[in-house]
Amino acid sequence: MIINTGLRTDIPAFFSEWFFNRIKDGYVLVRNPYSRNQLFKYRLTHDVVDCILFCTKNPKPMLERLDEISDFSQLWFVTITPYGKDIERNVPAYSKVIESFKELSDKLSPKQVMLRYDPIFIINHILSH
Repeated sequence: MIINTGLRTDIPAFFSEWFFNRIKDGYVLVRNPYSRNQLFKYRLTHDVVDCILFCTKNPKPMLERLDEISDFSQLWFVTITPYGKDIERNVPAYSKVIESFKELSDKLSPKQVMLRYDPIFIINHILSH
């Protein structure tokens, strides 16, 4: 089973403590977004998880605890954008994300860490600068 942590939110950036607790407990409960009464319980153990896929704009909150998930195969997609706080108020400056990207790549392997494309959009105030 492949665990994709980035479909509904940015787990590494905002819910890393929760994620490490789920790994420690060995399971996660997931609510069906189309049928709120349905809950699914998925095991998060080595015998069923083939890979954990992370999509994030900020890997920093997880960097000091990567050893806790080192037994799992991992792929990281990190999005680096140059937008300011007026557009992405909860994303660190791109220079900080680049530092985290490099640290993540050093701690894992460059083959496990990839730059993710994020759509480019054009707004008048960006063009006028």
